Amino acid sequence: MTRAVLSLGSNLGDRLGHLRTAVATLGDSVLVLSGVYETPPWGDADQPAYLNAVLLAQDDAATPRDWLERARAAERAAGRVRDPQRRFGPRTLDVDVIAVWGDDDEPVLSDDPELTLPHPRAHLRAFVLRPWIDIQPYGRLPGHGWLTDLLTAGPAADDALDLRPRPELALESTA
Repeated sequence: MTRAVLSLGSNLGDRLGHLRTAVATLGDSVLVLSGVYETPPWGDADQPAYLNAVLLAQDDAATPRDWLERARAAERAAGRVRDPQRRFGPRTLDVDVIAVWGDDDEPVLSDDPELTLPHPRAHLRAFVLRPWIDIQPYGRLPGHGWLTDLLTAGPAADDALDLRPRPELALESTA
C-alpha cells in the first residue's frame, strides 16, 4: 500500500504540540499537511475545543494495518489514554486513518471493525473534510464523492460554519 490520509485532533494539554508529535512520529512518510483548524467537539459537547489537521502520507511498504499502528504509536507518544466509557471524549491526540490507496492507486476498502476503510464517519465530519480540502482541493472520499460537495451540501455543511482557521498555528513535516 502506498498513500494514506490521516486526521489529527487534540483538545487536551498542549494541543498544537500534540499535533506536532503526530507529525514527528510519522516522520518522512508525511508528504503534505493541511492548515490547523479550531473546532467544537463532535459527538460529546461537554469538553474543550479541538485543534484539527489532516495529512497525506506515503510509504511504498506500508499496509493499511501499518497506518493504523503508526496512528496508535503517535497517540501513545502524545500520552493518549483511552476511556472505554466515553467514546467521543477529550483526548491529548486522536489520529484516524481516513482512507488508504494501494499501489494501483485504487482505494482500499475494509469492513474490519478495527480498521474500516474509508473511515465510516469521515463524510459527516467537517473537521476532516475542510482540512483535507487544503491538501487535495479536488479530492474524493471513496464511496462518498467529492470533498467539496460533502462539505457544502452534505451532513457536514452545518458543522463547517463552526470551523475556525488558525493560520498562526503551523505544522511542519520533516520530509
